[in-house]
Amino acid sequence: MNRLIDYLKRQSVRRVLIFGLLIFILYLLKSLINLLLLTFIFSFLVDRLEAFVHRKLRIPRRLIVVLLYILIALGIYVSLTVYLPVIIEQTVELFKSIMEAAKDFQGSVLGNAILSQLKKYNVNTYLGSGVKILIDSFSSFGSFAVDLFLALLLSLFFSLEKNRLIQFAAGFKESKIGFLYNEVAFFGSRFVGTFGKVLEAQFIIAIVNTLITSVILIVLHFPQLFSLILMVFVLSLIPVAGVIISLIPLSMIGYTIGGVQDVIYMVLTILLVHCVEAYVLNPKLMSAKTELPVFLTFVVLIFSEHFFGIWGLIVGLPVFVFLIDVLNVQYKRPEKKITFKRRGD
Repeated sequence: MNRLIDYLKRQSVRRVLIFGLLIFILYLLKSLINLLLLTFIFSFLVDRLEAFVHRKLRIPRRLIVVLLYILIALGIYVSLTVYLPVIIEQTVELFKSIMEAAKDFQGSVLGNAILSQLKKYNVNTYLGSGVKILIDSFSSFGSFAVDLFLALLLSLFFSLEKNRLIQFAAGFKESKIGFLYNEVAFFGSRFVGTFGKVLEAQFIIAIVNTLITSVILIVLHFPQLFSLILMVFVLSLIPVAGVIISLIPLSMIGYTIGGVQDVIYMVLTILLVHCVEAYVLNPKLMSAKTELPVFLTFVVLIFSEHFFGIWGLIVGLPVFVFLIDVLNVQYKRPEKKITFKRRGD
């Protein structure tokens, strides 16, 4: 018995047990997963933006928070009253265009070649999940809107009283459950340092990808621009796979507008976006632990989508990065060394 107690007192054993307890609690709260994730995302992003503005302008933090949430509220109001009707109308037209383009595209030589390659990489799984996501999103829009409102409200209160909440939580450090506080604080700091930063990086990458793609779509005179830009932004939140998935409908529409030439332009655009993401944004925004092989990234996305649905595609990779960080897995892409041979060697 004493040996068991000594074994349980080890920090590594205690940490694993507490981590398992946290996962079990999250499983019990799975019905609130939308609210929890949205609250964390809004709180984290607003906190980062508030800190940035405070460093630049030296305005009181609470005033910055209030102004940010006023801007968010105005943005939501304008989106619902001005842009939502336009997006709905354009989405219906876009769906019709894609269906017509799919018939023409499938019968062409280029279409058959691309579709055969897509079947090899099982892209139809992603497309099926994408359609399912859209249907589920429209059917559960009411509950999602409530979760969105509550998440904004909770994140507002958190941002306004962040220091008081930190002081309140620190009071548990010297309490009878201080050991529990230390472990939860450890996981919390690692979670914010990995999950939060990877999620923030995904948002920045999605914005840059959307801007680059939008310029090309405007130049090529694509129809239904609002819906296409919204689609590109949402898909860009999915690491690596989102950029590839967006190529399919964009190529179909491009084929109906300008033929093979526009399809080539869209392929070059996606290649450009992927190069910017892989060689410019990822090295600057992500740490060494997030430089994962593309194969592993796809595996994580497939499993996370299977178990967690739409949220799995967006938060699956950040959660995986958090896990390998907790396990202290040291991974870094090996640097390529270029050697020059001398004459005569």
